[in-house]
Amino acid sequence: MDSKRGSREVMGGIRRLVLDVLKPHEPILTELAKEISKMPGVEGVNISLIELDKDTENIKITIEGRDLNYEEIKSKIEQCGGRIHSIDVVAAGRRLVEEVETIQDKR
Repeated sequence: MDSKRGSREVMGGIRRLVLDVLKPHEPILTELAKEISKMPGVEGVNISLIELDKDTENIKITIEGRDLNYEEIKSKIEQCGGRIHSIDVVAAGRRLVEEVETIQDKR
């Protein structure tokens, strides 16, 4: 199997991104979520409002899909007036692996 989109299953690629984003109030969160959800490979989008001030919103965007293209997603967010502050989580491979809490996480 190859790693290209098409009739064959993607064997690797990015499957989940969690992004810390600063954006203006417009577009509203529902519109931004719809715009991202229309992108190739995107199967789901969740946007949470973290902080709100008079000019901007700090949001967390979780995107899941198959073979997500980070550069295209970044470009779409920027077209909507947003700026990615950080990539907080990335998952790749044939399946999603959930993070497991360890003793060090409890400190």
